[in-house]
Amino acid sequence: MTLADEIVQSRHVSLTTYRKTGAPVRTPVWHVPHEGELWIVTEAGSGKVKRIRNNPQVSVTPCSVRGTVAPDAPSVTGTARLLDDDGTATARELLARRYVMSRVGNWFARLLRLRRPPMIGVVVSF
Repeated sequence: MTLADEIVQSRHVSLTTYRKTGAPVRTPVWHVPHEGELWIVTEAGSGKVKRIRNNPQVSVTPCSVRGTVAPDAPSVTGTARLLDDDGTATARELLARRYVMSRVGNWFARLLRLRRPPMIGVVVSF
């Protein structure tokens, strides 16, 4: 099993983006492997999106749901890119297939007619 395969099989990953100062910022995210890349969905106004626009270099490490990374966890670096509206819709569909809680959250939001912040897809290539 390759390093990328081990990361892809984990349920959560810690996505590390970098501030302009070079300081790393780690965020636990859901991900979906698709066509040899990791697809992620996040709020369009989030800090990680702003940091990716400034510096597309990222690091990905398997983690727990709370973002705890094991001391011996493998890590891989890659390049992130932001998706357009069609790509984001595809990423949301892929995420909903993999994570039941995503489907439940989307269903409740539609049922209760909640306003949701705009979302954007992120693809990490290794």
